[in-house]
Amino acid sequence: MENYQDIFEKLTSEQLSTVEKITGSGSNRVYERWKGNSQSLIFVKGESHEENDSFLQLSMHFLAQGLPVPKVLWVSDDHNCYFQQDLGNLSLFDYIKNGRASGNFSETEIRMLEKTIRVLPKIQFEGAKNLDFSVCYQQKEFNERTVMWDLNYFKYSFLKPSGIYFSEELLENDFDLLKNDLLQDRTCTFLYRDFQSRNVMIFNNEPYFIDYQGGRKGPIFYDVASFLWQAKANLSDSLRQHLVDVYFDELQKYLKLNRTYFDKKLKLFVLFRLLQVLGAYGYRGFFERKSHFLESIPPAIQNLSDLLQNNFTEYTCLHSILLQMCALDKFKAQPLPEKSPLVVDVFSFSYKKGIPQDESGNGGGYVFDCRWVHNPGRYEQYKQLTGLDKPVIDFLENDGEIFRFLEPIYTLASDHVRRYMERGFTHLMFSFGCTGGQHRSVYSAQHVAEYIHKKFGVEVHLVHREQGKEQVFNRLSV
Repeated sequence: MENYQDIFEKLTSEQLSTVEKITGSGSNRVYERWKGNSQSLIFVKGESHEENDSFLQLSMHFLAQGLPVPKVLWVSDDHNCYFQQDLGNLSLFDYIKNGRASGNFSETEIRMLEKTIRVLPKIQFEGAKNLDFSVCYQQKEFNERTVMWDLNYFKYSFLKPSGIYFSEELLENDFDLLKNDLLQDRTCTFLYRDFQSRNVMIFNNEPYFIDYQGGRKGPIFYDVASFLWQAKANLSDSLRQHLVDVYFDELQKYLKLNRTYFDKKLKLFVLFRLLQVLGAYGYRGFFERKSHFLESIPPAIQNLSDLLQNNFTEYTCLHSILLQMCALDKFKAQPLPEKSPLVVDVFSFSYKKGIPQDESGNGGGYVFDCRWVHNPGRYEQYKQLTGLDKPVIDFLENDGEIFRFLEPIYTLASDHVRRYMERGFTHLMFSFGCTGGQHRSVYSAQHVAEYIHKKFGVEVHLVHREQGKEQVFNRLSV
């Protein structure tokens, strides 16, 4: 059996220092960031040999075609695990977060969106050159079967749970019409299939692309629809149209198309893509109860509602059903309740008297054991003092162990507070314990509380429990 740590160290010529799990939303694969002193790699472990093999073979092919995808540096004998290039933490989805939140995209965000969609025709055409499509995962081509899979995915995972009555026969008739219209254009191009901002990483200020193993041979329109009508992208009609223009201009290098025909076909694929993603949101949200997918339903429904205006009346039954579905209150975006700002509680305590209780009902937070730090309480001159007094502060800081103890805690606290603020959480708790709750824990709690307040301006409640002292750092106006 391969020793993955040895392999990492051979690849980087560095000792492994930390392993961080990277959470994914829809994949059953495990992603981890393995770090050395100055280098890091992404370790991937997948349950499906076929899916892994598709990613690996497509990656080698795309790299040979000069496409910006991660380099695969090592693969296990059974193809279930591999190390790939670390493209960092910044996805395009996060890069444009301010624009997504406000609907007003900055010039910097727009330039990156333009950069990204300019690469799409290259992926579609250059990526398909000399590609053996049989390596694609599950299906090698966008065909009748794959169209019907996605339409039925929508019907059974979203439409039926919505509670709307419909005629199965009339709906299937419209599905057949839609399928035939979608399959009119058969081109030897690569269909990425999940071309969206979460699958674009920004590395050295350039877009790189991941998670293309579900791709196959298929029409160019699908990926444009997938990218520009992504539910939570929150692109305005004018920005979306601008990016369609950018794509169409770049497309001319590879294929000459009439613009009116292009726009008509694109609209059809937008409808199909929206039905497909609603099926996915229904399955992942209604049945698996994953909140990220439930949150994506209202913006997807709004996109669909906008698209249906004066369009697709030729699909009589489908059009009627979709209009009814879009009118349901339960699928409309609800005004968000006003969120309470984050409050951080920081405690110092003595282990002899127990760990502080979390009164918020959230089950506690971080608890740090300060007892390995050199203890001033062992010396007579400090026994009546606390970690707030200058002689104790000087002792701890001159000794230096307290700095090594707190350095990673500052980083962890910073990441955690930032993430809680982004997610709208209202409470976070840090507790520092030592033998008597007098010296090391008091120093640590005081400094971490001041650090969090200074950096983020959030309200911080500081309690030195064994000293009977409390301090409130009021929230700073932003």
